[in-house]
Amino acid sequence: MLAETICSAVSAAGLGIAAVTAYRKRFLTATRIAAYSLVPIGLVLTGVVEWVAGIAFKPSVWLGFGALGLSWLLFMTTRAIERRSGTTRAERKAARAAGRNEAVAPGASAPSLGAGAGPAAAAKPQSKPKKKQEAAAPGDDFSDIEAILKKHGI
Repeated sequence: MLAETICSAVSAAGLGIAAVTAYRKRFLTATRIAAYSLVPIGLVLTGVVEWVAGIAFKPSVWLGFGALGLSWLLFMTTRAIERRSGTTRAERKAARAAGRNEAVAPGASAPSLGAGAGPAAAAKPQSKPKKKQEAAAPGDDFSDIEAILKKHGI
């Protein structure tokens, strides 16, 4: 009963402010104020205010909101952990298989990591590149990056 009275008073005050604003020749603003001031009385007339007041004072409703919040928290925690660890079992299995099968990126001429990076590799003379590699398009420079992205499923 008190909530309905307060909502009615707020609506009446808002309509009064809208009338003063319209008197000052600000019709667009007055219309907007009138629209906002009709919302509380509309909520009272539809019964939403009574429903909300009934919900607010029941402990079982608050327990329900607590259970919903806990379930949301659990869902978000599992999503965060899944993103960090590498998603699903099938994707982890595929990543392990790809790691075992392929030590060299598909378009690379040498392993990206490993024994070829030391000073012994620098002492070996470089073989002449093949014509196919010389005439490669600029997009082929990114073959290592593409291989890494494909490996991670991106």
